[in-house]
Amino acid sequence: MENVNLALGSGCLTCLVGVNGSGKSTLIRTLAGLQKPLSGFVCCDGERTDQMTRQRISQLVSVVLTDPLTDSLMTVGELVASGRMPYTGFLGGLSDSDRAIVDAAMERLDVSKLASRHLSQISDGQRQRALIARAIAQQTPVLMLDEPTAFLDFRSRAQVMQLLRDLAHKEGKSVLCSTHELDLAGRFGDVFWTVDGGGVVVMDKEEFVSVFFKD
Repeated sequence: MENVNLALGSGCLTCLVGVNGSGKSTLIRTLAGLQKPLSGFVCCDGERTDQMTRQRISQLVSVVLTDPLTDSLMTVGELVASGRMPYTGFLGGLSDSDRAIVDAAMERLDVSKLASRHLSQISDGQRQRALIARAIAQQTPVLMLDEPTAFLDFRSRAQVMQLLRDLAHKEGKSVLCSTHELDLAGRFGDVFWTVDGGGVVVMDKEEFVSVFFKD
């Protein structure tokens, strides 16, 4: 991608759309500070991410990626609780407040009953919900999610997109999610970044609908 100049607004759900292989995942990784841009820089909360510590970035941005989880012996509860690590440290214990945050996140994603199950014992869809719960437990002003509705049935996909919209509209968070499901994007999204020909085109809902849902 070249000549990309983007601003992720607070209080809105931004949907990143494009064909497979167009660079959506790479863009999310770059914006989240997980890999360096080939040129230019990314700012968050007025600071350049390449000048922040990893802990500081993790207090500002939570990320849900499509990478497979390698620790299959971790429980769902432990996974969601790891969202508090930017505040507790790697070996820090959870306070009562932390535990309440974790419990609330699991409840929102309907994975509370899975808390003691190992990741190897749950379905891909349940694992996806647990990852989103971890991101919410991280309590960051910015959430970035790569294909968050992957592995979910239709009803669950709509529920997750509604949750992301609520996080933006009701809690004022900046939410970016990539998706290839144009129907869900058009239904729930506020702003649309369309990856096209090595660049990104920014559209509002009216423009997006007129381009992708022509009669």
